[in-house]
Amino acid sequence: MNGRPLTLLIAAAVVAVEGLVALGLGVFVAVETLTGTPDDMTTAVAEAVFGLLVGAGLLWVAWGGLFRMERWGRSPAVLTQIFMLPVSVTLIQSDQLQLGIPLIVVALAGLVTLLAPPTTHALYGDG
Repeated sequence: MNGRPLTLLIAAAVVAVEGLVALGLGVFVAVETLTGTPDDMTTAVAEAVFGLLVGAGLLWVAWGGLFRMERWGRSPAVLTQIFMLPVSVTLIQSDQLQLGIPLIVVALAGLVTLLAPPTTHALYGDG
């Protein structure tokens, strides 16, 4: 199949945005760690590295997996959306609606587009 269905493009965009956000948060924590005085340097560095690695990994899944229509890209993308659901629910229950509601909307949009029949057909064929 030469063309990418819209659902697959949206899924790749959702995962790419998640990756950019994680990467941005990792950079932010790294800069704050270097320019400030964190309470625990080891934890701050670990959080920065974790954010950078997760962000880079999600960008790789979005571009190298989903956008290039590789089968392996769907599993880590779906797993990411599933992990985001309890995080968003926890944020909503903690009165952080401004973070929890957009996060749950993005996670559900990611799941719907990743599991949509056109995406499945593009990645796995008629099989």
